[in-house]
Amino acid sequence: MNRKKLFENILKKQSFLCVGLDTDIKKIPEHLLQEEDPIFAFNKSIIDATADLCIAYKPNLAFYECMGVKGWLAFEKTVNYIKDNYPDQLVIADAKRGDIGNTSAMYARCFFEEGRVDAVTVAPYMGEDSVKPFLGYNGKWVILLALTSNKGSHDFQLTEDTQGEKLFEKVLRKSQEWADADQLMFVVGATQGRAFEDIRKIAPNHFLLVPGVGAQGGSLQEVCQYGMNSQCGLIVNSSRGIIYASKAEDFAYAARQAAKDLQEQMSKQLQILPNLDK
Repeated sequence: MNRKKLFENILKKQSFLCVGLDTDIKKIPEHLLQEEDPIFAFNKSIIDATADLCIAYKPNLAFYECMGVKGWLAFEKTVNYIKDNYPDQLVIADAKRGDIGNTSAMYARCFFEEGRVDAVTVAPYMGEDSVKPFLGYNGKWVILLALTSNKGSHDFQLTEDTQGEKLFEKVLRKSQEWADADQLMFVVGATQGRAFEDIRKIAPNHFLLVPGVGAQGGSLQEVCQYGMNSQCGLIVNSSRGIIYASKAEDFAYAARQAAKDLQEQMSKQLQILPNLDK
């Protein structure tokens, strides 16, 4: 999915919501454990309940890999179900990969050739040759970790060099030498607040994948105020706040209501920001 189609979908749905499929077999409703593939059964119900309210889904690979082969099969079935039934959705593999060049090339092949995902999250710590293999696929996105929402982000990402440049700022600047805003996005946590203002000075046109709204306490209003650009430029993820809105048999309905609440807030933000290209 290219940038133009992504923005068109945002305007059409009045939403820039990404539903994170962090599906933990120990947290899904008990009645689903009777299913042949409980993880896929849960995901399918969540997807069917929310697809008209969001523009992306983000399966987190850790929740599938921990189950071995069964988990990988559930991941694959989930991606294929989205692609076959809701082709307007951006599918993000939240894998946080990144290794020496030949290893990254295999990771890229895994997700972009064998799999059907549109984007993959990538760790930049090992530099250009660890990221470039993911950028070799037309129509696919690399979402580079920049400033994350967890407490430990302060350990390294906010450290400064002798010129006062923070590490995450160096990541933003340097990576734009490798790809442009049509292929590269950045992860920026919603809990970082006004840091979005500084990020937009360095990367004004890139889409930002924003986790941390909901269970982690990030403010959607703040994210939009400081992070939205003329083509929205935001994909805001919510995982636990949506998919675990209920543990009863009404879990899909509850997920829809939680997603609807966020979508309505997003629609208001899209309307009140005058610089949005419409």
